[in-house]
Parts: sequence; C-alpha cells; structure tokens
Amino acid sequence: MTEQTGPATKRALTPATHTTPPARFSHGVRKGNILQVAGQVGFGPAVPGQAPAPVGPGLREQSLRTLENVRAVLEEGGASWEDAMMVRVYLTDTAHFAEFNELWNEYFADLRAAPAARTTVYVGLPAGLLVEIDALAVLD
Repeated sequence: MTEQTGPATKRALTPATHTTPPARFSHGVRKGNILQVAGQVGFGPAVPGQAPAPVGPGLREQSLRTLENVRAVLEEGGASWEDAMMVRVYLTDTAHFAEFNELWNEYFADLRAAPAARTTVYVGLPAGLLVEIDALAVLD
C-alpha cells in the first residue's frame, strides 16, 4: 500500500473527446486511489460548435459508444476497465436487457481481471438515448 503524506486532492476529469458538462458536475472525479465516472451516454466525440448527439438510433451503437466514453474517463484518471469495481447500467427498455448482455460480454471478452460488479436498472432518459453507464474504479 502506498503511503500518502497529506490529504489527497480531488481532481475533475474531462477527456478531450468530451464536451463540458451541461451543469456543474464532472465527467469523472479522482481522489487518491478512488475514481468515480459520472453517467456517460452514447454521444460521439466532441465537435467544436456542435451540440452532442447520440451516435445512432440502435442499442448496439449507443452501448458501444457509451462504454468507450466511460473508458475515456477512466483513462483520463489513470485507470482502465481492469480497475473498475462497480458499474451501473441504466436502460430505457426492459426488452433491451438480453441484447445489452450480449454486447457487454462481447466488449469485455478480453478483460484479464475479475469483472466488475454490475447493477442494471430501467429509467427514462432524454429523447433518443437508450443507455447510460457510470463506474467506480479503485487504483492500486
């Protein structure tokens, strides 16, 4: 275990691929060895002068983009999916659960570490969005 000589500084994380959040929150925050990723959605990489928009109408495109957006925040904070302890998935339709699990298994097929714990809940999201994902990572 690494000794800390003073209180850890809380640092906001915004990858270059992300736009500024629409309210006073961070895409991710790291303090010490804890990294929390805020809920990410299937918006494509930031384009100056353009409002963010979902990458496609389908669950597959949005889910894979959302997972990549979470990964970008993890990496901005010095972590990876290997460090993820808890992932929460928010789906807008219960009928998407089986398809989402297939996408999940495909995406994490090469994960070397034990998979993170996961909770899936069903919610309402802004029009056009089908999935949102947040994550908690602990770094060694």
